[in-house]
Amino acid sequence: MKLFHLFPVLALFPFSLAIPYEEYILAPRTRTLYPDSVHSSNGSVSNPDSLTASSGSSVFQDDSATAYDFGKNIAGLVTLTIGSVSDGNQYIGVTFSESSLWVSNRSCDATADAGKDETLWFKVTGPGTYTAPREKERGGFRYMTLVHNGTGSVEVTSAEIHYTPMPHWEDDSLANYTGYFHCDDELLNRIWYAGAYTNQMCTIDPHYGNALVHLREINSSVSDAINVTWWSNYTITNGSSALVDGAKRDRIVWAGDMSIAVPGVVASTNDVITIQNSLNSLFDVQNATTGQLPYAGRPFPSILSFTYHLYTLIGVSDLYLYTGDIEYLSSLWDKWKLGLSFSLSFIDDSGLMNVTSPNDWLRFGMGGHNIEANSILYYTINQGIMLAEALNDTESTVSWQTTAERIKIAANQLLWDETAGMYIDNETTTLMPQDGNSWAVVANLTMNSSQIDRISANLAERWTPYGAPALEAADAISPFISGFELQAHFIAENATAALELMRLEWGFMLDDPRMTNSTFIEGYSTTGELHYAPYLNDARISHAHGWATGPTSSLTFYVAGIQLLSAGGKTWRIAPSLGDLKFTDAGFSTSVGFFSAKTQVSDGGVQIDFQAPEDTTGEVRMPSMGCTGQILMQEASGRCEDITIDVTEADAGPITVAGVAGGQWKATFSCD
Repeated sequence: MKLFHLFPVLALFPFSLAIPYEEYILAPRTRTLYPDSVHSSNGSVSNPDSLTASSGSSVFQDDSATAYDFGKNIAGLVTLTIGSVSDGNQYIGVTFSESSLWVSNRSCDATADAGKDETLWFKVTGPGTYTAPREKERGGFRYMTLVHNGTGSVEVTSAEIHYTPMPHWEDDSLANYTGYFHCDDELLNRIWYAGAYTNQMCTIDPHYGNALVHLREINSSVSDAINVTWWSNYTITNGSSALVDGAKRDRIVWAGDMSIAVPGVVASTNDVITIQNSLNSLFDVQNATTGQLPYAGRPFPSILSFTYHLYTLIGVSDLYLYTGDIEYLSSLWDKWKLGLSFSLSFIDDSGLMNVTSPNDWLRFGMGGHNIEANSILYYTINQGIMLAEALNDTESTVSWQTTAERIKIAANQLLWDETAGMYIDNETTTLMPQDGNSWAVVANLTMNSSQIDRISANLAERWTPYGAPALEAADAISPFISGFELQAHFIAENATAALELMRLEWGFMLDDPRMTNSTFIEGYSTTGELHYAPYLNDARISHAHGWATGPTSSLTFYVAGIQLLSAGGKTWRIAPSLGDLKFTDAGFSTSVGFFSAKTQVSDGGVQIDFQAPEDTTGEVRMPSMGCTGQILMQEASGRCEDITIDVTEADAGPITVAGVAGGQWKATFSCD
């Protein structure tokens, strides 16, 4: 790598207030929604299409039902407007489903691990409006079925949904993204925006979280039940918004899910207050004596998860990176250090943490000197060193550094299989997990670039036609862990593999007719069946799950190459990695300001137009073009002298220009 320094004086050029590529945004422009089309109808239902508008007239006679399709996954409260009725003792029921597989006039899809959720019934005594109580808000559905199951008739003149995600945003601002992405692959564009929308769907009013009334009560012995009760009436955090794992379920805070969702939120909506509320809810229930953090937020019972404990600590360092909010970091620092000490106490004579709890992301076989958990611990320690330096509290950093070095050495001695070119799960198995190998690369637990390259290649060799298998969860594809695999491929400078995995796995999730075609699913089978191995009940699978949104941040941070190197982006890197793409255009905002990068590749070279805020500095990494030529950097105002760099080696790697001040720049690499 060649390194050049540049020290211009630049002015900030404000970006347009218009929202680029707004046509891709799936968020509604109003909270009042009506069905998009009729999915199916049976029995005597007159003019069912009329309810796709705000005012219609559809008469349900005797046993009859119509299923409506909203065209994308939504969430909210249903209001039915009733016209004429045959008598004062009529009922209209409503069922919901995210997937077309579970459209039914008998039940909803599921929020428990067996059975189907009960129908929401309205007793219709006469004309008027009938609105579901707030505790019967449905967190995710694309399909809504209206059911009449008796004698007589009911005229429905309107079927309206009040859309409830992003409760703290103004009703007409749901599509006001602070970030954007575009490239010359339409599927990848749609994937970025579907990920952003999934995270919006998973941002809820914290007063209406899942009450978990059937946690550990309902099992396979009642798997055919169709009358399972469901309630969304538990306060899960303080504040006016919370980022939860899934829109339909669990509707509670999970730190592991946030580790993927939060970077995507920052890249799209920069909804920092929601992230803070959610992290606070986890630290609020930290054990003040031991430092143990919860597996999940309230009302989930207190259970130890070695990995999710660490994910909560990572959430704090992530938030500091994206905001630079030193006051918020200071407010949690003592709790953070206590939490890290808790994890360090499980390191034994091997130099590795000995995992004594099986709880993780529902993978199997978690325990012992697990490579995933130890990789995450290694990463967390190094994040702690960075945070301690920011706070000028470095008393423990020497010890932390020594511990981290021991973990790295021990993991590579005990768990690296040189023949296979991957890490084993622990010393007692030959399993080479997706999670641990991906995390070893993300955490920089590897000893050299050869290991990284081999892990990337070997993970790609295992793909099925439907994505990357998580062998540690038997017959499962986990979009959560695949999000870390994407990062591993980019770190291995294997952007081609990362993009191909996005098209393969997320393209399947986005376009399969059983999906919502708008949000990303929690997990499914390696054969493409909508069965998730850890669950008994396929109808329970969440089709809007924040942990499945990895491509949104990866496309911004790796493909477009806008990377924050220090708090809030005071230092940054522009390092596009386009793989087989020829064009990318992305931008997002932090508390420091606006960052953007537009890259165009042609036969004659590459051009990067980028922007960073004033009072920041960074570096630009020009991709190798496999040719000799010249790099020219020009500052937009013309006040700075042009910088010219001759590239004399055709096979030279990426060339880094360091010491670039914030402003608006054009960098061109022209081949001879």
